[in-house]
Amino acid sequence: MTTIKLDPGAALLLDALHGAGHAAYAVGGCVRDSLLGLDPHDWDLCTSARPEQVMALFGEEKCIPTGLQHGTVTVKQGGRLYETTTFRTEGAYSDGRHPDAVCFVPDVREDLARRDFTINAMAYSAEEGLIDPFGGRDDLAAHRVRAVGEPERRFEEDALRILRLYRFAARFGFAIDPATGAAARALGPHLDCVSAERIQEELLKLLAAPRPGSYLEPAVLAVILPELEPEKQPERFAELCRTIDRIEPTAENVPARLAALLCPLGEAGARKALRKLKCSNALTDEVTALEREAGGGAGSFLLGHEFELRHPADALCLERHSHPAGRCPNSNSLFPPQAAVVAVAGHSIARPIAFGNRVPPQRTVLRETTVTPDFTIYARRLLGKYNLCTVRRLAALGTALQPEHAADFAALSELAEQLDADGVCCRVSQLAVNGRDLMAAGVPAGPGIRKVLEALLDGVIREEYPNERQALLAAVQQLAAS
Repeated sequence: MTTIKLDPGAALLLDALHGAGHAAYAVGGCVRDSLLGLDPHDWDLCTSARPEQVMALFGEEKCIPTGLQHGTVTVKQGGRLYETTTFRTEGAYSDGRHPDAVCFVPDVREDLARRDFTINAMAYSAEEGLIDPFGGRDDLAAHRVRAVGEPERRFEEDALRILRLYRFAARFGFAIDPATGAAARALGPHLDCVSAERIQEELLKLLAAPRPGSYLEPAVLAVILPELEPEKQPERFAELCRTIDRIEPTAENVPARLAALLCPLGEAGARKALRKLKCSNALTDEVTALEREAGGGAGSFLLGHEFELRHPADALCLERHSHPAGRCPNSNSLFPPQAAVVAVAGHSIARPIAFGNRVPPQRTVLRETTVTPDFTIYARRLLGKYNLCTVRRLAALGTALQPEHAADFAALSELAEQLDADGVCCRVSQLAVNGRDLMAAGVPAGPGIRKVLEALLDGVIREEYPNERQALLAAVQQLAAS
């Protein structure tokens, strides 16, 4: 008989239910993970006891009536929470999400028959061992995700199970049963009936998997994120998936993977998609910040990193004067893509806006760039705009987009961590002077105060002067004189 080491709290609750004459089992994910040798995050229980019997047995002070209409009571035991649900069958799903009716039943096997996948349709008790009527253990051994019974029916009951299919397969690196996969692709359009919040939750869990790229099914993504056009541009989408897989699979990096997925949409398009998915403001701001820095626009970090640009206007110039074919649309000069910068008037790249978006040919010089960027300046400027976590995510995203610069991005991330730990000045708020000090030094009140503080910060970051009160006040006088 298969044995599973039960969580102590779950074992106590099961013993109490058995002692009261009820059938009771650990069920679902905790059984699956235990068989895989993993430590279950949650322990869910199922029982023949009705909700009112569960509450009477354990007392109202230990019970939370989380879903009495569906037979669920959450029981507090030893500082943990255990969802305890009565065996049940379900009626039709008219809305494709909730059963129209729930019927309590005495047999655990009837309860398991309503569940989504065989690997989640197993129950266990110390007295009876493993209850596995649909071959979930065999599917675990075969590294396969398979629907319970008819896959079409399972997905019609709740279309979110389509995303759950790919999420579970990605989490464990399992294959998808052919019939189950075919039904998921065919019924993908049913996802438009699922709330954006539920889709977002499953998508983020999928992106947290070790290598989710091969499990981002184009037919499904075309429904939840049609802007990406995964089926119309399969080669681009395949490269997008490879980029996502190059980002280290940590919980911290999920926003970076989401940014990589939405990269083709740009900052504005990504923000629109995130709002459609009802993402939090914090997540939306984080992902769009990553898109902004990685997108190659004005002041872009990644573009600036690659070309050692010193000013946001420089990046804008390069963006406008780079062309897929390698030819500047406003001149006859040939621009080798990703290989050259323009040196004009002492700048790393010309500011052609002053010339009506033209680079005067007689002043244009093409040259290969081999200069290593000043990572200290980059790191301090990034820390001035974002927190350390965002900088680490940006480095992870940069590595995925530009694998040839992986060592540089790793060095940048390490340097940012050191600067943050040392409390090095990267923000106006960290300067040794403030607005009142500047007004006392003769700077007129108003918006000019902020500009002077930002100029001082830039000088500190460039190490033109130290972050010391007297040195900064002296710099203010120099700025005023100039």
